[in-house]
Amino acid sequence: MNYELRAILVLLMLCVPVLSWGQTLPHDTVPEQQYTVPEQQDTVQHLSKLQKLKQNVANRISDKLNEPYDTTRNSGYWWRAMKHGKVNFKDSTMGYPKFVKFCYKTYVWGDRAFNSYDSAYVVGTGKNWKLILKSNNWVDSYIGTPFNDVKMIVNSNLVSNIGVSLSFMAVSVGYSVSVSNLLHGGKLSKKLDFSFTCARFTADAFYWENKNEVNVIFSDKKLDDDRHKFRMSGVTRKAMGLSAYYFFNNRRYAQAAAYCFSKYQRRSAGSWLAGISLQHFDVKFDVEQLPEQARVYIPSQEEAPRVLYNDYCVLVGYGYNWVLGRKWLMNFTFTPYVGYRYNILPQPGEKQGDISLNFRGRIGAVYNHKQFFVGLQGYADHHRYKRDDSRLVNSMLEFSALAGIRF
Repeated sequence: MNYELRAILVLLMLCVPVLSWGQTLPHDTVPEQQYTVPEQQDTVQHLSKLQKLKQNVANRISDKLNEPYDTTRNSGYWWRAMKHGKVNFKDSTMGYPKFVKFCYKTYVWGDRAFNSYDSAYVVGTGKNWKLILKSNNWVDSYIGTPFNDVKMIVNSNLVSNIGVSLSFMAVSVGYSVSVSNLLHGGKLSKKLDFSFTCARFTADAFYWENKNEVNVIFSDKKLDDDRHKFRMSGVTRKAMGLSAYYFFNNRRYAQAAAYCFSKYQRRSAGSWLAGISLQHFDVKFDVEQLPEQARVYIPSQEEAPRVLYNDYCVLVGYGYNWVLGRKWLMNFTFTPYVGYRYNILPQPGEKQGDISLNFRGRIGAVYNHKQFFVGLQGYADHHRYKRDDSRLVNSMLEFSALAGIRF
């Protein structure tokens, strides 16, 4: 029995090393051709010509900014540092000229005095530039008795403009033109606008011109009791103006968040506002283009009426930003304004001056997504015009859809 036990132990001692060697060095029974190494694939993405150009420009700018330059602190150091992106206005050893120092200090003072907000309500976007594409649709309207007790309603055809606006910080410039101008030629309508907006106040200027056909509804009791309708061309309408107003709750309310897109309104807030409005308005007729129905009242160019006046007004109003979540914003702004109207071409014996009563309203909705934004805007401007034989309410009504990017 002991002999058999010793024989088993000897057999195990001989088998275990053999088994262990077999596990660490397995016998390769797989055919060699199944272990062929796959060819390396080219994973480098081919760049387009535009991408290569952008990459080359970025590399050149980076190389220019990072190349060594003379750092001697003398009067020319600030210019060398500026070319290499190393400007630091807080560094007193940069050697800035007095005028550059003055401009910088003026900017810092203005930014602190006129463009500071309560960060719990308003924050910046972190971008200085904005490019906006806009579709603008509008009509101008005239209701009243323009002459000889004739009651008249005149509405222009709907004008569809497309335009672009470019903004840098607080300054914005925009231009739009009628789609029919682009498709069929001619110069039927156009708009140009400029604005400057900061925390404390905003100023904007505009010019618009419309030569589109108008739809006329009129009645003359001296002829009959019927209402007559016709379309006519030959009526040119032009307007230009400037308005500026101050926001009293400027720490918590940002008009720029709704219409300039340079701020984010984080909590709902409103503000009273007050300022001035200056406007020039001109409506003239080309008798040669008028239909026969109108020639009864305007037989010659000399007898054609002319609406031509300047308005000098003060305005008061209220604006409110309603925040809906983190990305949506709605604004409502209403501003009646009153002042003096100067009639440039009065009739003989007619006074040139009169009181001016007007009303302006705006509504806007904005959706922000990172650096992109889209919006809808509505605008209405109503003027009461009065002369000895004329009573009119002339209005501008418009609706816009826009999309833009901050960069």
